[in-house]
Amino acid sequence: MAALRPRFRGLFLALAGCLLASAAQPHGARAPEDHPGGVPIASLEHGQMAVLARHRGEILALAARHYPVDETLRRLTNHAEIQFAYCLWGLMPGTVTDAASPFNGCAHAYLATAREALLRLESLPGKSPAVDRLRQRIDADMLANSRDLDLCQHSGEEFGTGRIVGPDWGALPGHWPSLLAVLALPLAAIAAMAALRRPRRTLRA
Repeated sequence: MAALRPRFRGLFLALAGCLLASAAQPHGARAPEDHPGGVPIASLEHGQMAVLARHRGEILALAARHYPVDETLRRLTNHAEIQFAYCLWGLMPGTVTDAASPFNGCAHAYLATAREALLRLESLPGKSPAVDRLRQRIDADMLANSRDLDLCQHSGEEFGTGRIVGPDWGALPGHWPSLLAVLALPLAAIAAMAALRRPRRTLRA
């Protein structure tokens, strides 16, 4: 048990560092405009998010396996992973589904980037047949979902690899599911540390 304590503290500190880094952005929102080398990323409609969230891992896995290495694709996938971390890995309640969530804007960013990576994969020579199969499944899911035209305040927003979109921390007090989740983090950490410190009972034969 003692060996687990440093690992737990490291995990908790990493999560706290991510929260502080995101909160350091004004209103939790936008970093500076793209630098000249930034790759533009088209906006994403709110109703498309749930479908793309289900297929995000497959898109990035196909992008990682693509050869030869494409610099634009590499930058898109790297940006998608960074955005995902800034959005707390999509773990906060309502991140993808709730337009009022403080994390919905950054979810738009990481899912729009994943879709842009898929579009880039489709355009590259020598693409795997799995790319077309995945695109067909995503299109079918969009039709079945029948909500792909739903809009929200972030639906018209364009992104780029030269900036990071963080959570809107200023909106946190008005979104009680996210607020409760953030407030629960210290309690969960205390409970976990207490459990690790609890002496183990030895069983007697």
